[in-house]
Amino acid sequence: MKLEVQIGKRVKLLRQEKKITLKELSGKTNLSVGYLSQFERGVNTISIDALAKIAAIFDVNLTYFLPDQPKRSSVILKKHAREVLDTIGSKYAITNLSTNHSDLAVYPRIIEILPSYKKETLKTYQHEGEEFIYVLEGILTFLYKDEVHYLYPGDTAHYQSSTPHNWANDTNMNVKIICVSTPNLFNKLGKNGQKV
Repeated sequence: MKLEVQIGKRVKLLRQEKKITLKELSGKTNLSVGYLSQFERGVNTISIDALAKIAAIFDVNLTYFLPDQPKRSSVILKKHAREVLDTIGSKYAITNLSTNHSDLAVYPRIIEILPSYKKETLKTYQHEGEEFIYVLEGILTFLYKDEVHYLYPGDTAHYQSSTPHNWANDTNMNVKIICVSTPNLFNKLGKNGQKV
């Protein structure tokens, strides 16, 4: 069974257990009823951030919705064993850089941002925690406190995520960054996926 189908089924079961309608969940997440319905049926995918928002509403950890995976005993993750953890539309691919999601405080990943053939209006947002980004390739457009910066390979940024920020790829080439952030969306897992 496809991963998106498994995740959608788990969300639907928990939503029904908690007696929350799709319309109520839509109001709490700002995701449309149609989108949520398709996601629960495995027709479309959902971003990790949106799934984390749903997990917070149900007061469970993000890993509650993911299929059970065998525990990895190693702290080493070989390049060939990396998994694409998330894709957001056709624009972003997020690759996991950790062997253990739930026991550590930081969330490390590689984010690939495909070219944007029309310049988008970049709006800042803010959230809990802090972020560190390192540009591996391409030119990253980084918006911080409404000021635009261009980061090149080898450039870094380290900031509190509560400060308004965002980033994008305004070029015709791929951009690849390492992003390490807190809190780890997969952290603090208790019994039955409940947050601790």
